[in-house]
Amino acid sequence: MKSLIIILMTSVLVNNYVLSKFLGICPFLGVSKKLNQAAGMGVAVIFVMLLATAVTWPIYTYILAKNGLDYMRTIVFILVIASLVQLVEIILKKYMPALHASLGIYLPLITTNCAVLGVTLNNINDSYNFIESMVNSLGCGLGFLLAMVLFAGVRSRLETANPPEAFKGLPITLVSAAIVALSFFGFSGVVDGLFA
Repeated sequence: MKSLIIILMTSVLVNNYVLSKFLGICPFLGVSKKLNQAAGMGVAVIFVMLLATAVTWPIYTYILAKNGLDYMRTIVFILVIASLVQLVEIILKKYMPALHASLGIYLPLITTNCAVLGVTLNNINDSYNFIESMVNSLGCGLGFLLAMVLFAGVRSRLETANPPEAFKGLPITLVSAAIVALSFFGFSGVVDGLFA
């Protein structure tokens, strides 16, 4: 149980896919202008990460690895993720049309979100069993949601700020993202200290 908590805390705070590994930056910058869009995207990514892990781990373990087809995992994982994103898009369009409309083009971009693919590949590379893989995926998804929500708050403050002319627009957004990312480096010592 302790190892699962360590995996969860580490994937949310220390190895945050957006702020520490810099994966999934496109939706992070594109959908973080409004809190409801950021939260919706974060929840959609959690859902896709969990489903992708639940499907790709058994496919890799029981089909690809057993038949010497390890080299096919990236292609197979991309196909699985693309199918799952289409499922999420259909569900959101049917049951949450407002959220579907607000996410716009960024929802299909989950298909090519390297954070989703990265989590499925890292679960295999880190030799996690199925439960550990699911906990890691949940933590990575929660970390993505946390980063999205925090940055949505920062961006809402940026709208009322008056930075120098050279920093207006994308430059101040990137500087703010860097500062938020720096703040997450402090968690590495906290998580290490909790379970020492």
